[in-house]
Amino acid sequence: MSEKLPEVAVAERLAEQTLALNVDAIPAEVLARAEELLIDVVGLCVAARNTDYIKAVIAGVDAGGPCTAIGHTQTFSAEAAALINGTATHGEDFDDTFEGGPVHSSTVIGPAVLAAAERFGCDGRDVLAGFVAGVEMLCRMSMVIPKAIHKSGFHPTAVLGAMGATLAVARTLRLNKQQTVDALGIAGSMASGIIEYLAEGAWTKRMHAGWAAQVGIQAARFGQQGFLGPRTVFEGTHGLYYAFARSAAGDYDVLTRDFGKDWYMSRITFKPYATGTMNQPYADCALRLAKKGFSAEDVVDVLCETAEGYVHRLWDPLPAKQRPANEYAAKFSAPFNIAVAFVTGGAGLAAFTEKTVRDERILALASKVKYVVDPNNPYPKAYTGHVRMTLKDGRVFEERQPHIRGGAQEPLTRAEIEDKCRRNCAFGGWGEQQISAFLESVPGLLKGKPDLKALRA
Repeated sequence: MSEKLPEVAVAERLAEQTLALNVDAIPAEVLARAEELLIDVVGLCVAARNTDYIKAVIAGVDAGGPCTAIGHTQTFSAEAAALINGTATHGEDFDDTFEGGPVHSSTVIGPAVLAAAERFGCDGRDVLAGFVAGVEMLCRMSMVIPKAIHKSGFHPTAVLGAMGATLAVARTLRLNKQQTVDALGIAGSMASGIIEYLAEGAWTKRMHAGWAAQVGIQAARFGQQGFLGPRTVFEGTHGLYYAFARSAAGDYDVLTRDFGKDWYMSRITFKPYATGTMNQPYADCALRLAKKGFSAEDVVDVLCETAEGYVHRLWDPLPAKQRPANEYAAKFSAPFNIAVAFVTGGAGLAAFTEKTVRDERILALASKVKYVVDPNNPYPKAYTGHVRMTLKDGRVFEERQPHIRGGAQEPLTRAEIEDKCRRNCAFGGWGEQQISAFLESVPGLLKGKPDLKALRA
């Protein structure tokens, strides 16, 4: 006998909540957060526009179409523009993160809804509602079975991002409930993203957000045309969570509980450093230690307390993490992050280059960094850092960071987020006049039909 299916599936509940969201019901502080996320997305796209991996993506798709690849003069189809912009936003691991899941949200949702809006001439209010709904739901999806998707060898941003982007585009295009449910079911068969990039610093993680954004557009368009998808895509015995989290038993109520009242997206973190989420507090510790008046050569031992959930991403195999294969692998190495921050005094875009990853002074310090698992570490509820350095003369210096800066406990201000955007755009080659013009345009960008032509230069 086949298992009895639910009368109302999770996808149906999500569709109802998302499609009913109206901009007038969204609090001002949430709309302000949406603007901040959009600012971050554009800055990151510009910062990455001249990189080898973005050049490869652009060369790998067909140009021509109505949609903007931010920072580029060529135009593309909606799907290709979403892929390019999502890849660029996530490419340097400088994008937002939601603690608890963890997932990167605007890096998927922003490129998806902006491309859909350009392609179909959507009203700005629908774009804004779609963006907010997608970001909020993606954060909530990551809380159904926290950590499990990562632990199973998949990237939550890639897998859940496909679903969040589909919801966002469905709301942006004003799909009906059945079309949205079908679209979600379709997206479940398009979701993907393994984390084997960790082995040698391959580029595949960079495209995960862009691929998820592209899925959102394609799945929504298929659903709009009546292509049938399984309505039990989330909770089914062969559904998304069973496939990627190895269990269908989760807190599905978190997806709709207090939706419209408790905004998970208000607790999103804006990264202060251009590196993996879990490395951020370690960089803070290293930067504070660098001001204590001793040099890297004075250090004989570095010991860090860490969470068990960090080990396979930041610490193991330790010899490979102490000497990363390339600048991208370095972003997922706690030893390198600690060493480069201490030696150079920063952990921005310039800290992760072929030059720094071959710098023997940095690598010498990284070779001294080891770890011990703290069984009481609060991850994933909080991201913490700890660095203890022992010197040749026996002195010991220690720093702890109890939370990630830029998050709910220590948020970045609007001015700091704009300053980050300015620095990213300047890194990508935009002039001050163009940067200022963009920042001034943000409040009106989603009023009427979004016009992104000014972002193509």
